[in-house]
Amino acid sequence: MSILDRALQLGQQVLEYPSRRPDGELVETPHPYRRMLPFMMRGRNESVVYYDDPARAEKLLDFIPRASQAFGFEVDITHCLVAACRKGLWENPRMNQFIAGRRLYRRKHNELTFSMKRKRMDKEAKLSAVKLVVDDRSETFRQLCERINSHIHVERSGEETYSDKEVNLLSRIPRPIMDAGISALQWLDYHNLVPGGFIRNDGFYTSIFIANLGSLGMHAGYHHLYEYGTCPLFMMVGKLEDRAVVEDGKIVARKFLPVRWTYDERIDDGLTSKYGMQSVREGLENPDEAFGLL
Repeated sequence: MSILDRALQLGQQVLEYPSRRPDGELVETPHPYRRMLPFMMRGRNESVVYYDDPARAEKLLDFIPRASQAFGFEVDITHCLVAACRKGLWENPRMNQFIAGRRLYRRKHNELTFSMKRKRMDKEAKLSAVKLVVDDRSETFRQLCERINSHIHVERSGEETYSDKEVNLLSRIPRPIMDAGISALQWLDYHNLVPGGFIRNDGFYTSIFIANLGSLGMHAGYHHLYEYGTCPLFMMVGKLEDRAVVEDGKIVARKFLPVRWTYDERIDDGLTSKYGMQSVREGLENPDEAFGLL
């Protein structure tokens, strides 16, 4: 290889370096309009879409007690939400994309974050976020539930977690330094300079964030997207409710699980969003077929 060829190769590597991230692979967007979107809509909340996609809950309500009995431990709606979102990501990999530094990336892992109360039935208990990698397609629903429970046990054990240490440290920093530090972190993230270890442990660098407000007896709202991190999809779920539907020409009441989505339209077109959300809803509406009891 000549000196010129080596110089050109080195120059190419230098030019490509800023596009490399520890959590994603750069996606070349073929359509010029979609390449322009991150410049036209610079923040996630400038490009946000809200979508209401409730799920019929009769089969889910029948499935949950059977799963609890078969497994020998409590299974609830949150376990099923995580499993349904895992299914959605597996079946629709283009959902698992995000915008960083005005570029589109495909996330290297399927990652889910869900929020939970640190103590049950405690009005003063703070919320915590649990982040899971869900790449293993051989993992059964039971194994997934056991893994979720192990994380919940740690969060509720009173032990100081990584997130606790991070928040406790940041809370001691004076306001001007905190403001400068967050700005610096966002600058580093824009230029793909945030370490992989930091991203790996942060719940806002995730494929989907799940908030089950139904566990608190609340209705579902439409949540904003965080500008911090890289999460392009937020799933908010409310408490079960009766809704009127027409069946065989008659109006009847049926149980529904309210599901409301917030998503960044820059990650892909509306058809991909439709297929992704449809996969999640189909999982919730047909849990025996989608999850199984093994």
